[in-house]
Amino acid sequence: MTPPFTITSKILGLVSSIERLIGRVESLDHPRPQPQLRKSNRVRTLQGTLAIEGNSLDLEQVTAILDGKRVIAPKNDIREVLNANTDYENLTSYSPTNQRHLLKSHGIMMKGLIPEAGKWRTGNVGVMKGNVVSHMAPPADRVPHLIEDLFKFLKSDTHPLIKGCVFHYEFEFIHPFQDGNGRLGRFWHTLLLYHYHEVFEYIPLESIIKKHQKRYYKVLEQCDHAGESTLFIEFALEMIMESLEDFMEVFRPKHATPEDRLETARKHFGEASFSRKDYMTLHKTISPATASRDLKAGVDMELLAKSGDKALTLYQFNS
Repeated sequence: MTPPFTITSKILGLVSSIERLIGRVESLDHPRPQPQLRKSNRVRTLQGTLAIEGNSLDLEQVTAILDGKRVIAPKNDIREVLNANTDYENLTSYSPTNQRHLLKSHGIMMKGLIPEAGKWRTGNVGVMKGNVVSHMAPPADRVPHLIEDLFKFLKSDTHPLIKGCVFHYEFEFIHPFQDGNGRLGRFWHTLLLYHYHEVFEYIPLESIIKKHQKRYYKVLEQCDHAGESTLFIEFALEMIMESLEDFMEVFRPKHATPEDRLETARKHFGEASFSRKDYMTLHKTISPATASRDLKAGVDMELLAKSGDKALTLYQFNS
């Protein structure tokens, strides 16, 4: 069953704007931030997503924990940081459509925090707002079936940006675990975004959601009452836009050299043969002349083997 939502003009406009920003990222040679910025963004991600759940640690304390320094703080708060960091370190190894990976991820995220880490809940749960239950999750015996339907939806042809937002909302609605649903839902949304474009490995979307935490909860509640996720899709796309804009503002990549481009090509093509056109498709901002100079340099340095002639010329990296 497809989760209920409506594609509004606002959603289409946000998707288009995000795709343009992704295009700007792709226009950069090697759109990978330097290690210090990657670490800073990871700290913001961890602190943001855990603070939403009540973790007391600030950015400085999270940084110290990742550096292996001693921090005086509640043991569970420290464990939450270490667990979440391990999960985010594993992000690129997870398949977003694999339920076993979801259970494994929850097992890592909640290790030592709850006995049911990595297992579907067996009891009923509700989300409290003050002293009032603001959301009563579906009965525990329905969880496996609801998750099965949600993962089938992930294989649909819905636009990936919209799909991730729908998953995020529906996951929180189902509340499949006894605890840790919020941080797991945000983590899986980031995983889905990463599979849409690898730049999302480095973008601290969770810290942007933390910045808009009150609205985050309000929109989740509004969608519960409406019985569909349209408002949440609009909200989440706005958060993705803001996180990308922040990334582009602070990210200043170094000027790529021919050696940088050739190394990227080696990782991309491996032992497969490729043409100059393939090389230019990988490096979208370079001219045909620059591509020819790069490839000639690769041959001269004996990094590349060359075969064929003129338009039929192919290159292959030497092992």
